[in-house]
Amino acid sequence: MIENTLINTLIKRKLTVAVAESCTGGLISHTLTNIAGSSKYFLLGIIAYANESKTKFVGVSPETLNNHGAVSQETALELAKNIKHLAGANIGIGVTGIAGPGGGSLSKPVGTVFIAISLGHHDFFKKFQFKGSRLSIKTKAKNAALNLLQECLQ
Repeated sequence: MIENTLINTLIKRKLTVAVAESCTGGLISHTLTNIAGSSKYFLLGIIAYANESKTKFVGVSPETLNNHGAVSQETALELAKNIKHLAGANIGIGVTGIAGPGGGSLSKPVGTVFIAISLGHHDFFKKFQFKGSRLSIKTKAKNAALNLLQECLQ
């Protein structure tokens, strides 16, 4: 399982992680803390589902939300950078998307997910388009976030 390899890498390199997740509803934080001793690397997880929560608790700029939307590269990057700073972590993960079954549009259909990783002074992001049920999209987004973090650490 990727999380075992990922967690071993975090522990070995003495890296800490904080997560701001929206469409995954806590699945990333759950996975990262599902192993005993997770306090060695996991500092903070916030589920910022509503735009007001993204702004109030994670510091996403209202201008970013107004200009780009909650489901955007820009919002994912702010989530990742801000949660890293807020927690004092080495790594921040930001995830936002549309899990469905409603809420999609022509430009951002259901299954659109943006994932950002802020690692040191470097930021990475990817846009995904997942298919399936709500739970399937959430699970695929969680797996994609862990895979992207693993890629960034290599």
